[in-house]
Amino acid sequence: AGFYFLQSDEEMVLGPFQGKPACVRIAVGKGVCGTAVELGTSMLIKDVHDFPGHIACDADSRSELVVLLEDDEGVFGVLDLDSPLP
Repeated sequence: AGFYFLQSDEEMVLGPFQGKPACVRIAVGKGVCGTAVELGTSMLIKDVHDFPGHIACDADSRSELVVLLEDDEGVFGVLDLDSPLP
């Protein structure tokens, strides 16, 4: 579980996290986190192995929930939760 914050229109950087080491940078439009930001919607993926372009930061991850973080100016990051269960 961790937070990613938009550093620019093209990239997010890792903020506070708990658990196994995570990807430090994720491009907007890549993986579940980047796709959620690009589409402007939170996402629940029951099997990340079926998600096109999934970034395997943790090989044990099976499902993923990405919740957008927004303020009056728009999306500024995501909360990323991974689980070894579907």
